[in-house]
Amino acid sequence: MKVSAIIPCYNEELTIKQVIEDIKKYYPQCEIYVFDNNSTDNSYNIAKESGAIVKKVMYQGKGEVVRQAFSMVDSDIYVLIDGDNECDASAIPKLVNYLIDNDLDMVTVIRRAGKYRRGHSFGNKMITSFAKFLFGNNVNDILSGYRVFSKRFVKTFPSASRGFEIEAELTIFALQMRLQIGEMEAEYKSRPEGSFSKLNTFKDGFKILGLIIYLLMTEKPIIFWWLIASIFALFGFYYGVPVIFSFIKEGFVPIATSVLATGFILLSGICIITGLIMNAIGRAISENRRFKYNSIK
Repeated sequence: MKVSAIIPCYNEELTIKQVIEDIKKYYPQCEIYVFDNNSTDNSYNIAKESGAIVKKVMYQGKGEVVRQAFSMVDSDIYVLIDGDNECDASAIPKLVNYLIDNDLDMVTVIRRAGKYRRGHSFGNKMITSFAKFLFGNNVNDILSGYRVFSKRFVKTFPSASRGFEIEAELTIFALQMRLQIGEMEAEYKSRPEGSFSKLNTFKDGFKILGLIIYLLMTEKPIIFWWLIASIFALFGFYYGVPVIFSFIKEGFVPIATSVLATGFILLSGICIITGLIMNAIGRAISENRRFKYNSIK
């Protein structure tokens, strides 16, 4: 069974060699791919000299790297591990065996309490809780970048993200497809001196929240559009009920208010119909994904 490690890399010259050496040490049969995302330091050459298969990705962002890697690499099992040396490579054999033994499509590494920034930790908990509320309760670290996948998952996954939202998209796709997924704990090491995180707590956090809302709109359109319809309906009743009482008591209808109320009610009806149409389209897309997933052995 072929196992391939995919390492997204951007300016990781201080750590990329150690990551490659650790993978070779703990899982020597693993084929190692480094996808260099326009590094401005010596990461590309270091990775190549360390024995990895190095590919360049011209479009910036981790999501772009994952999309390119998933399309280029042909394997039975895929290990996605960051090039910053924060992920514990010694866990790879356990992760791969756990995936195989339990017939899973994705195993996510839950990060133990580590030394990453407090803002990252808080944001991760908040976004994970929001995603669990919307899409399912069986995930505990939606933003973990350390994962193992089956071939069926990788070749079915319709990656749309460009940046660090990719982790949330991977998890939500698995939940929406009702795939067999699991989690394991592993150490979360501190970065070496001179290395820094590319994740911006607020900027990337808002992008991830935006992605979750977008996926709610596309994957659960009835909930999304009917919620908006309810808001429009409330405004419609708020402005419309006094108009009705005014007509009953005084025989007078305020034109501007009645037009406003009617507009809100019409918008509510349009949102309900939009939700139904998008739900039908979404079911067709989901069925096509399932057919493709079932065709991959």
